[in-house]
Amino acid sequence: MNSFGRVFRVSIFGESHGKSVGILLDGVPAGLPVTAEDFLPDLQRRRPGAKGTTLRREDDIGLLKSGVFQDKTTGAPLLIQFENKDTDSSAYDNIRYNPRPGHGDFTAFHKYGGQNDYRGSGHFSGRITLGLVVAGVIAKKLLTEMRIEATMLEAGGSAEIEQNVERALSENDSIGAMIECRITGVPIGLGEPFFDSTESVLSHIIFAVPGIRGLEFGAGFASAKMRGSECNDPILDASGKTASNHAGGINGGITNGNEIVFRVAAKPTSSIGKQQTTINLRSGEQTSLVVHGRHDACFALRLPVVIEAAAAIAMTDLMMLEQRIPRVLRTI
Repeated sequence: MNSFGRVFRVSIFGESHGKSVGILLDGVPAGLPVTAEDFLPDLQRRRPGAKGTTLRREDDIGLLKSGVFQDKTTGAPLLIQFENKDTDSSAYDNIRYNPRPGHGDFTAFHKYGGQNDYRGSGHFSGRITLGLVVAGVIAKKLLTEMRIEATMLEAGGSAEIEQNVERALSENDSIGAMIECRITGVPIGLGEPFFDSTESVLSHIIFAVPGIRGLEFGAGFASAKMRGSECNDPILDASGKTASNHAGGINGGITNGNEIVFRVAAKPTSSIGKQQTTINLRSGEQTSLVVHGRHDACFALRLPVVIEAAAAIAMTDLMMLEQRIPRVLRTI
């Protein structure tokens, strides 16, 4: 339910306005150098601050609670925790029984019998992605030959990202975005046919990131308009290098040695300052809702590092399944 992976396994926990959020990693090889400072560069990329992002300010200092001794992993489960300090739950009183359109409020209320923590969106909040980011840092350390880089291609339907964010802010609205991720240095042979294909494994964790509504590999949906002679990637040499990469680096569910390329579509933030129509969960009657509080006009501005982290976690698990990453890193 809240876990991913078979050998490199991550379990996520916490609520946005609860005491803490974080991640538990199992299967981390022993002997990997790790300190809290290692997380800072990627955490800084995820932090708010840019125009159009939330005004919430947290220290976000990762607390290494277990699995590390003398700044190296021990092979035991690695628990990383973040305390929540800058919370203001008062703005969420009006959504307890008036669910936000487009959000998980309605489904969470019914699934958990109204026992869900609705403050700051609870366990459904983007705040929970902190755990994914730090797990991604660990994963990137293990993927010594790979490079994973995600960038925002557009927001609000065009590459004029800053202008579109400004417009959304002025209209008390929000916008979605498109993110592209590229993974280089990928060996041939990762993944399995059918249910555990590389696309399936990546998709599983990418769609766990809140707000993701679409995912395509290589040419993606454009391939439906191509002919085979256009879509097929000519193979140039024995290493598997191809002249084009419409397959996105994957054939038959298995990596072919070329760059993995995929794009994700992130929806607009559900919490907006415009009046919306919803229902009251107690009376069942229709009502109007204006969401207050601190929210991103475009949460995707902070999303590239989260997508990188999710991809790194998936690729690490695939690498460990193929025994390409040892369980003990001998550094003594």
